[in-house]
Amino acid sequence: MSYTPENRAELEVLMLYKSATNLDGIKIHKTAEPSVIAAAERLFEGGFITQVDGGYLTPLGSTAAEHAHLLVDMLNAPIEQ
Repeated sequence: MSYTPENRAELEVLMLYKSATNLDGIKIHKTAEPSVIAAAERLFEGGFITQVDGGYLTPLGSTAAEHAHLLVDMLNAPIEQ
């Protein structure tokens, strides 16, 4: 199984949150790319974020964002030889 374009867009939205805490919110503007707007809507419908246009992370969203950030950090870590 591989990531779909929708999954990638959702991960990109989760990565917009600076931390996995619910202290930092975001706003997806109506002028954003349609794929970003749709991703935020799916995350809202899935219970990951508090508003259809961003808002704050829910507890589920906080866990997902934390894992997304960790995965990116792991993939971007220098390769030890």
